Amino acid sequence: MAWRPLHALLRRLLDAWVELRHCDPAPDTLALDPERPVRYVLPHRALSDRLLLENLCRRHGLPLDAPPGTSAILSLPEARRRRWRRRHSSSPLAALTEGLSDSPRADPQLVPVSIFWGRAPGKRFGFWKLLAADSWALTGRLRRLLSVLVNGRSVEVVFGAPLRLGELHDPARPELTARKAGRLLRVHFRRVRTRVLGPDLSHRRTLIDSVVASPEVRRAIDEAAAAQERSRARLTRRAQRYGREIASNMSYPVLRFFDQLLKRLWTRLYDGVEVTGMEAVKALAGDHTLVYVPCHRSHIDYLLLSYVLYRQGLMPPHIAAGRNLDMPIVGPLLRRGGAFFMRRSFRDNRLYAAVFDAYLHRLLARGHALEYFIEGGRSRSGRLLPPRPGMLAMTLRSQARLIQEQRRPRPLAFVPVYFGYERVMENASYRRELAGEKKRKESPLALFGTLRRLREPFGRVTVACGEPLILDQWLDARAPEWRQASPQGRPAWLGQALPALGQTLSRRINATARLNASNLVALAMLATPQRVIETPRLEHQLRLLARLGQARPGESLAPPEGTPGDWIDHAERLGLIRRRPQALGELVVADADQAAQLGWYRNNVLHGFALPGLVAFAFRNTPRHDAASLTHRLSPIWPLLVRELAITAPDDLTAATTEQLCRLTDQGLLEAVDGSWQRPQSLADQAALDQLGALVEPFLARGFLLLTVLLRQPSGRATPKALADQGRQLAERLALLSGLPAPEFFDASLFAALLEGLEAEGWVWRDDERVHYGATLREAARHAQELFDSTLRQRLMLLAEAGEDNGQEKS
Repeated sequence: MAWRPLHALLRRLLDAWVELRHCDPAPDTLALDPERPVRYVLPHRALSDRLLLENLCRRHGLPLDAPPGTSAILSLPEARRRRWRRRHSSSPLAALTEGLSDSPRADPQLVPVSIFWGRAPGKRFGFWKLLAADSWALTGRLRRLLSVLVNGRSVEVVFGAPLRLGELHDPARPELTARKAGRLLRVHFRRVRTRVLGPDLSHRRTLIDSVVASPEVRRAIDEAAAAQERSRARLTRRAQRYGREIASNMSYPVLRFFDQLLKRLWTRLYDGVEVTGMEAVKALAGDHTLVYVPCHRSHIDYLLLSYVLYRQGLMPPHIAAGRNLDMPIVGPLLRRGGAFFMRRSFRDNRLYAAVFDAYLHRLLARGHALEYFIEGGRSRSGRLLPPRPGMLAMTLRSQARLIQEQRRPRPLAFVPVYFGYERVMENASYRRELAGEKKRKESPLALFGTLRRLREPFGRVTVACGEPLILDQWLDARAPEWRQASPQGRPAWLGQALPALGQTLSRRINATARLNASNLVALAMLATPQRVIETPRLEHQLRLLARLGQARPGESLAPPEGTPGDWIDHAERLGLIRRRPQALGELVVADADQAAQLGWYRNNVLHGFALPGLVAFAFRNTPRHDAASLTHRLSPIWPLLVRELAITAPDDLTAATTEQLCRLTDQGLLEAVDGSWQRPQSLADQAALDQLGALVEPFLARGFLLLTVLLRQPSGRATPKALADQGRQLAERLALLSGLPAPEFFDASLFAALLEGLEAEGWVWRDDERVHYGATLREAARHAQELFDSTLRQRLMLLAEAGEDNGQEKS
């Protein structure tokens, strides 16, 4: 009682000084039973936590009622009691259980509450260990006071789900109830601390020394010493140099610096940052090792994801970054923000590979969250690039090693992440590089040169987390032998699982995509012949695309807020289109430069419109189809489109095609007649149908050109590289003749990927680095050509013949 005036004073001081940076979930959303008493449980005794929680409860109207002589806020007893405290004090949970048998209505709801004063990564060293109270070690009164003073503006509160004490009560053994509740609460608090603070960090030098001393690195040193005739001491120093080049050095001051800097940057740069899908990540973070695998759209990606995770109460991951970013000023900051650096290729450097692999293995073994881009680099075209196997292979081998070593590792979960930009900063450089210009080297001066662009409009940005993939479960279903086989080298199960894992993650990234105004306007504008359209027609097409993008359960292509008119205004403000007044009505125009920009935003979400676009295209040349014949015609093409655009394919193509036919009919783009479908009578609806089909025309044109080049040569004559080069040259010529300002249309990698798709589907095969095919490919190509109208088919054939004649003249 004597302490109440002092506590009231301290509570007012805390209320004036403390600022909650994050509260999860919001106190108003707690699912509390109003008929039962509430007790809040803290993980340990701390006056500052207790007073802060009281202020928070009063501010949000949460119940604080308790019988006389008791408190609504409890704390778990510490496992080790200090000498001057009573060792045999009873647990507050035991006192709550005593009255359960006599009065069931007194069954309290226990709400675990975790409070973090600052969020230093758990370390056993350093000055910030002193000031950041919420590292892994508990703190004394003086350190807590310092922490309140230093970190009072950066406090996080995490409420857990209410726990009913009565559900744990066993009338036959009431003494066990408090122990059960205490055990469950301690597990919960530890998971929350792991989620927020991450695992304990070793000193960077200690970690590098342990990497160099690992058996795999020592073995690589011995092999290099024998092969290069150099001393082991010299190679050991080289391995340590590699370790220093690679390892991150996460620092709490830098994390706080980035938090404040990026908060101001995003406020200046974007109209807002939308975050979705984070609840599933939080549910796994406490007892899973998380590996974030985002699409790579911009250099902003890794900064944005770390910022969002930090703001959402999750520990930022260790990020695999290219060595090109380890430059003066920027590199040390990124390294202290969690980046570890890797060379583009280290296939010919066995020692470097061993050091990097050992470092990554230690991060995963300790449960640290990781982030890497499975595409390997930023997408210049806007479409998701094919997954690269390197980091995925090292992750799979590491998890298999932990199983073999019987360490019982934490389950590993891949978290796909989609970034949706309404305007990306690198637009100009992407267009130059697609046009053939060499990539410019990153430098601090180039980075600082971008600061002048901060006043330009960049719209909103979306960070969407997709369905996590639990690696152990996924491998058990596809490669059951992975737990017994040796992870060394390249085991058979790894060769089977690796491509499938990369494709699965790519599809989950794309399945998480969100539509924005730039995507919708790009889809509509680039489907017009000359990139000019009347404003009412554009609004109609945008409305149609938005409805088609919604829809089936599990899909996420919901339209942005607003009306089609709002989306057009927004795209104009971003500089992607312009309006042109005209006597008969306003037009919307995209010039050549704007059209090249729009291609990037169209490709972000093209996968979501691939099947309706393919169905619509099939009605361009043949005005009437039934579901069975249409499916038969599309079935050779669809798997290639699925592969190129990383689409989550439906289990039954016939059912999916029928569904699309019905949806297009509902939108007025088709007419159902006697069990079949035909083109609409209205000219406006016909134009809208052709615009929808135009979305897949570039893919079909590339395939037509590649097949024409291949089938004009005898089987087994052409090499994959020659075919891809010829296809690219023809596509470039078609783009120039058509006035198509889209360098990504004739990107050489697309033709190489298309050839790989034909091989994966069994249409072609390789022998002695030559491409072979059979009669089935000719038949499939003939059916595919029937999709094209005669004018377009003739144009493509003439183009292919001209290319062949030029090739013969050169030879």
